[in-house]
Amino acid sequence: MTWSIADDLSLALSIAADADLVSAPRFRATDLVVEAKPDRTPVTDADRAVERRIRERILAARPGDGILGEEFGAEGGGSRRWIVDPIDGTANFLRGVPVWGTLLALAVDGEPLVGVVSAPALGLRWWGARGCGAWVDRTDGPHGDAPRALRVSGVARLGDAYFSHGAVQLWEAEGRGGQLAAIAREVWRDHGYGDFWQHMLVAEGVIDAAAEFDVQPYDVAAIIPIVEEAGGRFTDAGGTSGPWGGSAVSTNALLHDELLDRLRG
Repeated sequence: MTWSIADDLSLALSIAADADLVSAPRFRATDLVVEAKPDRTPVTDADRAVERRIRERILAARPGDGILGEEFGAEGGGSRRWIVDPIDGTANFLRGVPVWGTLLALAVDGEPLVGVVSAPALGLRWWGARGCGAWVDRTDGPHGDAPRALRVSGVARLGDAYFSHGAVQLWEAEGRGGQLAAIAREVWRDHGYGDFWQHMLVAEGVIDAAAEFDVQPYDVAAIIPIVEEAGGRFTDAGGTSGPWGGSAVSTNALLHDELLDRLRG
């Protein structure tokens, strides 16, 4: 069976709403179970429960598709693969900071074509799909308001830009602490929003550029269609498109080459 991009986007939005029903009740729960994975990063019972629910939904609706998830790895094959981060921002989640979300993407031949980012504690859900635009909607409060189309900013000089970055420690671990300091001195304003949120702010046109290091495909695959359909650009720090490069640079497109020059310097 062949599905359209609109079909896959509709499924992804339904799955994200279902995932929120699992994750939201566990946020700030007094019995939250937190463990350390082999790489010493934290994982909660909520991360695993959300990914299980997502996998169940995908396998039921798209049994021939592959899945790559943060908690349970890869299964299945073929040209279509769903890429899942059940809770991006687990450190925030377990500390009670509301900046966390479920990231779900569909990649075809390695290229993310559909992306949904759902952040129930913020009451927001963003999505984008090839040829379908990029959108944000509120998931809290009264329903009925139409989703808002996303569009990146028109800032054309790095010196005028609002720039966000991931954790300073990760920049330093890549030997890029000096680059970060230099970029922060050059831009109009910098802030460390981090994780998925900084890239959604780029797509919304609220900030102009964001960059981070030490990322996995499931950290960024869902972000790519949203940023690109909003008129922005996404690559790794070397300028290669896609979620596979271990770093993430999103901009309003106007600033992208200039920012990459700073990262290559």
